[in-house]
Amino acid sequence: MSTYTCPKGHASSTDDFCDECGAKIGGTGTVPMTPPSVPAQAPAAASPAAEPCPNCGAPRAAGSRFCEDCGYDHSTGKVPALAQPAVTPAPVAGQWTATIEVDRKYFEDNAIEGVEFPADAPSREVDLPAPQVRIGRRSASKGTNPEIDLADSDPGVSHSHALLTLSVDGAWLLSDLGSTNGTYLNDEQQALTAGQTRSLKDGDQVHVGAWTTITLHAPAA
Repeated sequence: MSTYTCPKGHASSTDDFCDECGAKIGGTGTVPMTPPSVPAQAPAAASPAAEPCPNCGAPRAAGSRFCEDCGYDHSTGKVPALAQPAVTPAPVAGQWTATIEVDRKYFEDNAIEGVEFPADAPSREVDLPAPQVRIGRRSASKGTNPEIDLADSDPGVSHSHALLTLSVDGAWLLSDLGSTNGTYLNDEQQALTAGQTRSLKDGDQVHVGAWTTITLHAPAA
């Protein structure tokens, strides 16, 4: 829309009288006022494309140091190495068990004086849970709580007497833990030395304490 200049210099939208001061418009030198031009807006600069991760190709978020997808470090050029989980033995089909009983022959072979053999003590069967089964006597003061606890059944067993460990190939291993009265396997006359390890099979007998025999049983086929 055109505008007109009145004699007092006002801009008026009418060409006869100024719509601001009422002065008559017209006569020499009166010209329409051209509206001021509005400068054209410069087009917005295009945002630069996000830098892709050199390792996985994911867009880099706002110059962040680490890739949100793979963890790539843009500062060092390396992907953080993750610690590998510890390898645990594969589960073995079936469950090994053990029979715990008082053994008169073993007691008599030891010829322990001053201890009476518990003739009426019943035998019991226990599971052997992987990966380790400790043999000993529980003690709150010493902090021992073995899976096979003989505290109430054999005074000759040490608090930390022996250890059964399931190997990665599914075989149980026997180790003596420095017991006072020794750990014997089957009919062997020589006790295992502290820290010595022996492999066990179905039917093997572990002798501990004054009269305890632990017989291992493999899972049924």
